[in-house]
Amino acid sequence: MEIMGDSKTVIKKCKSSITDRSVIGAIIRDIWNRKNSYQEIKFSFIPKAKNIYAHTIATEALKRSESFYLEKGFPETVSRVLERRGLKPPD
Repeated sequence: MEIMGDSKTVIKKCKSSITDRSVIGAIIRDIWNRKNSYQEIKFSFIPKAKNIYAHTIATEALKRSESFYLEKGFPETVSRVLERRGLKPPD
């Protein structure tokens, strides 16, 4: 599994073996607790300008105080924002 993000701080914390006590620490611990379910976990920093899709998803989720997963495709609200920007959701 590859986890990509545009926050250098979060990616650094995910790569670290030091227990993090910040708000994001619980999420990082959940990721590490599930790492045995995968052959490999990789954390990568992706600049926001290079990852407009993930940035749009995160921005829309924050605006609406929502959280969602992309198992069944992009949420309709994200698709509309991407279309306004002249982009279509990736396959």
